[in-house]
Amino acid sequence: MRVLNIAVIFAGGTGVRMNSKDDKPKQFLEVRGKPIIVYTIEIFERAEQIDAIIVVCVDGWIDYMHKLVYKYRLDKVKAIVVGGKSGQESIYHGLVTAKEKYGLIENGRKNIVLIHDGVRPLINENIIDLNIKSVIQYGSAITASIAKETFVLVDDNESVESIPSRKHSRIAKAPQSFYLCDILEIHEKARKSGIYNAIDSCTLMSMFDQKLAIVEGPYENIKITTPDDFYMFRALCDARENQQLGVEYEVK
Repeated sequence: MRVLNIAVIFAGGTGVRMNSKDDKPKQFLEVRGKPIIVYTIEIFERAEQIDAIIVVCVDGWIDYMHKLVYKYRLDKVKAIVVGGKSGQESIYHGLVTAKEKYGLIENGRKNIVLIHDGVRPLINENIIDLNIKSVIQYGSAITASIAKETFVLVDDNESVESIPSRKHSRIAKAPQSFYLCDILEIHEKARKSGIYNAIDSCTLMSMFDQKLAIVEGPYENIKITTPDDFYMFRALCDARENQQLGVEYEVK
């Protein structure tokens, strides 16, 4: 008997930076007639390791999300819950739902949760598998890509404060995966400490001195938040269809 692997897909944003003509949230914009959120969920739907999917959806679009689940036969989606006032709160809603539906422990082993952005459709089952293996081995998994350019850290006056080594720099992406009991405990601690707007789960875990392991993934694993991102995704879809890309991944 194995542990349960639960995906919490965050689709709670409104996509202000996307500036869509009909004010449709970015996760529901279509490429080739299919919403971006569906592309994302389908990856987890196909992944043999994933037992259940919980979607955290922007308020006012719950019914539409239910229709998409039915239309595209996303059978692993077991709950669609409304998001909160921030990304952190929305993820918390998803984690609480996961606990309510499946508990923290299954067959004597801690359940695993993979937290992913609904607008990151460019991952694959191998990344999901490596995330799960990393959680089992190290207790966490932060999908990240190698930095292709140099980062600079600036002060409040926009002056360069320091330049971290590119060799030791990574770009944090998603999925970000943990034992459900561990990440839920950190969320509870954050709420008690008055923290409600951490930018992502790895930032929140780091605030409470939790060790984090890296799963190295592709640079193309973009978060679609701007028109440029949208067009890049569309181009990458074309490239993948033509079998022009081949990417390998490893846990580090």
